[in-house]
Amino acid sequence: MADQVVETGDVRPAGRAAGEIEFLGRTRELKELRADIERAGLDTLAGRKAPRARVLLIAGRPGSGRTALAEELVRQVADGYPDGVLRTSLTEPGGTPVPVGRAARDLLTALDAPAPAGACEDDLTEALRTALADRRALLLLDDAADAEQVDALLPDTPDCLVVAVSEGPLTGISDVRPCTLGGLDAKSGVELLTRHTGSVRITVDPRAAEGLAEECQGQPAALMLAGGWLAAHPKAAVSDLAKQLHAEDTEGTALTRVFRLAHAALPAGAARMLRLLALAPAGLVDPQTASALVGCSVDSARGTLDDFVALGFLHAVDSPLPQYEVPGCLHPQLRILAERLERPAELQLARARMLERTVRLLQACRAITETDSPQARQKLLDMPRALRFATPRAAADWLRLTRPALLASVRLAVADGELDTLARRLMSQLVRAMAAHIGTQAAAADLYDIHSLVLGIAERRGLPRERAAALLNLGDLDARTGRTADALTRYRAALDAGREVNDPYATGRAMESVGGAYQDLDDFDRAADWFGRALVERLARGERAEAARLYGRIAAAHTFAGRYGEALRNWRAAVAGHRKNGDVAAQARALSELARVQEYAGRPEESLRTCREAVEWARRAEDPRLQAALHLRVADTLEHLGDPASAGLHRGAAERILGDSNLQNEPDACEIRTASAED
Repeated sequence: MADQVVETGDVRPAGRAAGEIEFLGRTRELKELRADIERAGLDTLAGRKAPRARVLLIAGRPGSGRTALAEELVRQVADGYPDGVLRTSLTEPGGTPVPVGRAARDLLTALDAPAPAGACEDDLTEALRTALADRRALLLLDDAADAEQVDALLPDTPDCLVVAVSEGPLTGISDVRPCTLGGLDAKSGVELLTRHTGSVRITVDPRAAEGLAEECQGQPAALMLAGGWLAAHPKAAVSDLAKQLHAEDTEGTALTRVFRLAHAALPAGAARMLRLLALAPAGLVDPQTASALVGCSVDSARGTLDDFVALGFLHAVDSPLPQYEVPGCLHPQLRILAERLERPAELQLARARMLERTVRLLQACRAITETDSPQARQKLLDMPRALRFATPRAAADWLRLTRPALLASVRLAVADGELDTLARRLMSQLVRAMAAHIGTQAAAADLYDIHSLVLGIAERRGLPRERAAALLNLGDLDARTGRTADALTRYRAALDAGREVNDPYATGRAMESVGGAYQDLDDFDRAADWFGRALVERLARGERAEAARLYGRIAAAHTFAGRYGEALRNWRAAVAGHRKNGDVAAQARALSELARVQEYAGRPEESLRTCREAVEWARRAEDPRLQAALHLRVADTLEHLGDPASAGLHRGAAERILGDSNLQNEPDACEIRTASAED
């Protein structure tokens, strides 16, 4: 057993608060672990180069300080790994193992080497090994559930080091010698108590302090709770707590008994909040979450959470936002108490309040980006002040910092295998907030996971409408990340699901998406055919705006195929449709595309007339970018027809428009996209 105290200062797991006491003692263990890094492995002794990274295992029961020891070791040796330290937890607070694919993606993101959205587990782990192949990095894999998790994430280079934390041995990984933790020695245990209670009570009765440390079996988590209890009861002697623990029911571990005693000493309201924190997604809590769980004010919740940190129930997270973390060793205790002392209906209501608060925060997060609309501004002002964000930047920061908890909230909302109204709203608002602040492309991996959850539930529960929606969303993500063949398969499956329940929206959307996939695959005949099928559906339902847009998509497919006659016919239909609908901007763009095809077809005079008409409609639509592009196209056509003077006038007009509109520095200022690109 170690006999020295090791100060950690501000050493802490990523996300933990500075100044938090995380580590004491363990001098011998640290020395052995550091020596283990340098020792020759079995491959070296056999004359072979080690094919993979060395694995150091720190094994111990939850609450033994195993993660703190791992963090201290990482701090001491990090300088030898210039490519940095990567951290991930392999078990969720509720005890569910984290999927290897999710852990691999998190590590890839930390390396700035994100993998495509929807990549399978094998592809993600292979991408991780490739990214680490030429690096010297240190991986901390906390709370590993089994050897398979760790083995799948091991780098194929001996230049990396893996520190794994687990409750037991990792049988199956070669050349691993575990460092198994027991309790702290008496001196370190007393020191930990002193940091909470001050030295006076410890000095007055050192034997009682040693007895209390022994009752806690030297477990750091139990000692911190005991120290918190003493700090909250300044008139109590150390021996009083030791006696109460000794008289406690001997059932359970030392940590369990100290936790029960500390919980019982809380005021009723605080004790209930503590129990309900078992519902916190990913074990992450903020004042908004806590206030929703118990139905109190946000300020009151924050004060109680700060008290819990002082009492050893929570860790404060090092973040610009007030955030807290439920220690993994306490989560099972909270869940047991919540199930025993709270009625199922109360737990269900608390969960619903928490998820509803999350939905409203996501609505506010998205609404702050839409303040150009008077209706959106008023909607934002109508929200309670506690739910508003001061600026779009503040909303984006909140979304980024709470991302793990938000994704865990989605998993919690569908944990019972249902897609109730609240779960649907939560998913919808999270998707919209991510699209508004992060962008669909950047958030693709998270969005893929969300839609995959919906698809899994829809398939298990036999919900074809929901299945169609999820397949369409996943197909869109596949298409954006270059997996067009996969997207086509999903779109066809979505079409079948939409037809099964006679869902006109899903059917029409799937047909159009199938056409778009064929167009991306340069199969323009099939693209035009499927766009035509979608057009028939829209016309049958009287959806004139969508029909006009689809005429444009059909025309674009024919243009790409070189069938200019068909393209012209469909662009004219698109222009007529937009004119009937009163969509001036769409009419101007359709005219611009009609003019382009006329030019391709060798009809410069017709193209010139159509371009001039398009310029006028672009002016009415107040679209300076399109006006400038059309003036330049008119200029090119006039030069082709032998009228350079008139061409110069139009080029000058384009330059004036660009200058007045401050568009001259935008790379696409003079580019007119095709209708297919717009869609």
